[in-house]
Amino acid sequence: MKKILAIISFLFLGIFGLRSQQLPLYNQYMLNGYLINPAVAGSDGYTTLNLTARAQWVGMPDAPNSQTFSFQSRLLKKSFRIKRVSIKKSALRPSRKGRVGLGGYVFNDLNGSVSRTGIHFSYAYHLRIHNSQLSFGLGGTAYQFHIRQLQFYDDNEPLLTEGINKPVFVPDADFGVYYLAYNFWAGASVKNLLQSYLKLGNKTLEDFRLLRHYYFTGGYRFELANGLDLEPSALFKFSSQLIPQLDVNLKAYYAEHYWAGISLRTNGSFVTMFGIVVDRFYFGYAFDLEFNSIRKRTFGSHEFMISMKIGASARRYRWLDRY
Repeated sequence: MKKILAIISFLFLGIFGLRSQQLPLYNQYMLNGYLINPAVAGSDGYTTLNLTARAQWVGMPDAPNSQTFSFQSRLLKKSFRIKRVSIKKSALRPSRKGRVGLGGYVFNDLNGSVSRTGIHFSYAYHLRIHNSQLSFGLGGTAYQFHIRQLQFYDDNEPLLTEGINKPVFVPDADFGVYYLAYNFWAGASVKNLLQSYLKLGNKTLEDFRLLRHYYFTGGYRFELANGLDLEPSALFKFSSQLIPQLDVNLKAYYAEHYWAGISLRTNGSFVTMFGIVVDRFYFGYAFDLEFNSIRKRTFGSHEFMISMKIGASARRYRWLDRY
């Protein structure tokens, strides 16, 4: 058992320098906050499709990389559902006044010889408070955890009989709260809520469980002259081991169709990002430049994002009119 724990700890945590980050790292969460907070699903009134791909520490063998495809939407107040009023009679009833948001994503995350491939679904409930909105979200995740390409010099190694190379199924959950006003947004969420254990073969690794990850985000948008907006924001996160990380961001928007920004991360990373809106499509790119000891072994990290937003109105904070 100690040997299994040593292997898992090395593969799953070692590449992060034992910084307790078991989940993928994202730069452009300001544009797709749903990836870190289930309460964001449907909060802006759009139906949104988003594809995010990240290659971390390019140039290093077996460096982390991840791909995520997400969907989120709001159930309109004019939609209807079938409700049974008696044994022999059914009737159409309106939905819950546009307060419900639904979302989901599929993801593939590679980290050295460890891979995580799975799905996530979430339910969000949005409450209108004067000219703002308070949202609550609950999500469930199920993924396949697999240690790939693990080889032993001894073909008779006892660990091989324990099924350590076989994929295992891991369920978990997350919860979030999100507040959205005209120029201000803030959120708090927790992932790996159940802190599931890993089970490889016939052994459950009771000394190795997934850590809860806590996220706190917030930002304010200043509307300047000539179509220019500035949005400072921050993300503070930590795991159950209380190892914190802070991102401080500044983004500039021009005419709602162009943006550029920078981000400073306390682990020694400097991030630049920019993007453009073409019709209903949003394109974004971010580049990490490392200023820590790893900079000598990598060409940085790259993150690409493309989104499509479908909605009847181009006005910001659409829920004021639509829900």
